[in-house]
Amino acid sequence: MDGPTIYDDGDDPYRAIRVGEPNGGDAAKWGVLLSRFMRIVALFWLVQGLMQWRIILAAERSIFETMPQSAASAVIFFAVLDLIAGVGLWLATPWGGVLWLLVASAQIFLTLSMPGFFTGGYWLIGVNAVLIAMYFGLTFEAGRDIEAQHMRERRRRRKLDRKPPKAS
Repeated sequence: MDGPTIYDDGDDPYRAIRVGEPNGGDAAKWGVLLSRFMRIVALFWLVQGLMQWRIILAAERSIFETMPQSAASAVIFFAVLDLIAGVGLWLATPWGGVLWLLVASAQIFLTLSMPGFFTGGYWLIGVNAVLIAMYFGLTFEAGRDIEAQHMRERRRRRKLDRKPPKAS
């Protein structure tokens, strides 16, 4: 399609999961890596959310009867938000990344304040820190790729605008 479409980029229903330009430009490699990273992390977060739900649903008595109220509230918090963050990451949406950062930060804080709550303890802090650093690095590089692609497109348009019309 060479002409204008009825959708601009903001109306594209697939904008959240589309990486790069529709024609698959070379500049989208960091975006593809970011998308794959987000999907791998999404799988882990979905599993974590399901494990929290297992604690809730497999308990013989209510978790509020058997656990301290702060721990039971944390289980509910992570059971809900881990799954939502996992879905947002899988879809590669900006809100998914933000929610995941919130949940990962909450895991770090909870591991520091209640050391026995999560399996893995301080290893979990290290893994979350590495994942967060990788996310920021990939996001930064993907943003640079998009900016470079826009600059190349602007230069190409300027060159086309400067060319004198061909004489017939």
